[in-house]
Amino acid sequence: MDFNLLIPVALFACIGYTIKSVVDSFNRRRIVESRGSEELVRALLEGESARRRLASLHWGSVLVALALGFGLIELIGTDTVTPGVIGLVIGATGLGNLAYFLIERRLK
Repeated sequence: MDFNLLIPVALFACIGYTIKSVVDSFNRRRIVESRGSEELVRALLEGESARRRLASLHWGSVLVALALGFGLIELIGTDTVTPGVIGLVIGATGLGNLAYFLIERRLK
C-alpha cells in the first residue's frame, strides 16, 4: 500500500467532515435564533438526533456484514480478486442494508 496516497485522502476527509460540522452548527444556530415556538425547536433538534442514531445503526450494520464477508473470504483462503470474491463483498453489503431495514422497522 502506498502511504503517500493515504495522507491526502485523510486530509480531504478531515476537511469535508469539518465543513459538515460547521454547516450543521450554523443550521442549529439559525433554528434557535428563528424565535420559533419552543416545541418546534425541540422537535427539530430531536428529529436530528434520531436521524443521527439511525445513521449510526445503518453504517454499523453494513460494516458488521462487510466484516463477516471479509472474514468468510479469509476463511475460504482466497488471496486473489475474483468475481466470486467481489460478489461476496457486494452481497455482504446488501445483507447489511437489509439488516438495517429490518432493525429500523422494528424500532418504529
